[in-house]
Amino acid sequence: MNSLDQGKQMLAEIALKLGAVRLSVQKPFLWASGYYMPIYNDNRSFLALPEARKLIASLFEQIMKDHGLKPAIIAGTATAGIAHATTLADRLGLPTCYVRSASKDHGLGNQIEGLGLAKGFDKAEVLLIEDLVSTGKSSIAAVNAIRDADGLCSCCLSIFTYGLPAAQAAFDALDPGCQCFSILDYDYVIDRAVRTHYISEEDCKLLRTWRLDPFSWGLNNGFEPRL
Repeated sequence: MNSLDQGKQMLAEIALKLGAVRLSVQKPFLWASGYYMPIYNDNRSFLALPEARKLIASLFEQIMKDHGLKPAIIAGTATAGIAHATTLADRLGLPTCYVRSASKDHGLGNQIEGLGLAKGFDKAEVLLIEDLVSTGKSSIAAVNAIRDADGLCSCCLSIFTYGLPAAQAAFDALDPGCQCFSILDYDYVIDRAVRTHYISEEDCKLLRTWRLDPFSWGLNNGFEPRL
């Protein structure tokens, strides 16, 4: 087992213990969309453990090395990606900034904070750090904001992804392209949850069906959506 695999295993188990990833098929979680889902992700939980933050940064660095990524600037998405982008930037000795979901409606009207007096990135390569990739919409918006500010953004790294086809399609549609790599994904965490007896084999089977049709999963299992 290489260092990346060992780190992923450690982070998955920390995620389950901290509640950064919660799994429950008997009492699913009501998402903001109004649908009941058997998983809830809250990567902000990692902020409670310095060792978890360091591990995430080291795994991001390993992914960068594996894929030959050499950014000039590390950008985090607001708000959950900011801390991890900062930790990684400190580790690498690089500048950092963060991308808002929209420009401020007051003051300087910035959407990207941390550029100092510069008006843009001046064609610098920017690595985007996300905490979570679900459908990919917010990640794509951040990539486009960086590009609109004259930055080159060819890659996004995240802590966790649900692995939904919509996210891959969203990244594939970008021109120029932008790769997306995640430390953990849904199937990997499910596997670790079974191995560590966090969930049963029977629960695992139900969780596997969720990714096939996430928005019908609740109704199919007796949980009427609240729309």
